[in-house]
Amino acid sequence: MALHFELVTPEKLVRSAEVYQVVVPGTEGDFGVLEGHAPFMSTIRDGEILLFESASSTPETIPVVGGFAEVNEKGLTVLAEKAG
Repeated sequence: MALHFELVTPEKLVRSAEVYQVVVPGTEGDFGVLEGHAPFMSTIRDGEILLFESASSTPETIPVVGGFAEVNEKGLTVLAEKAG
């Protein structure tokens, strides 16, 4: 089982992948999302998204600047002002 993750900026789709976990820099603090997470919406602060392909993998980091994150039944979507 995997979490569907999309990272989007106004210019393009930066990343679309099936991952184990994503850690997002929320304005109220970092939060982790796994498959089956309850619906959730948050603003994000400048920082780094951590992508874990598996439970034991080293995370890939993607720098982001501002935006929103939404978790729903389809997965996690991050709408960032800038990414990469």
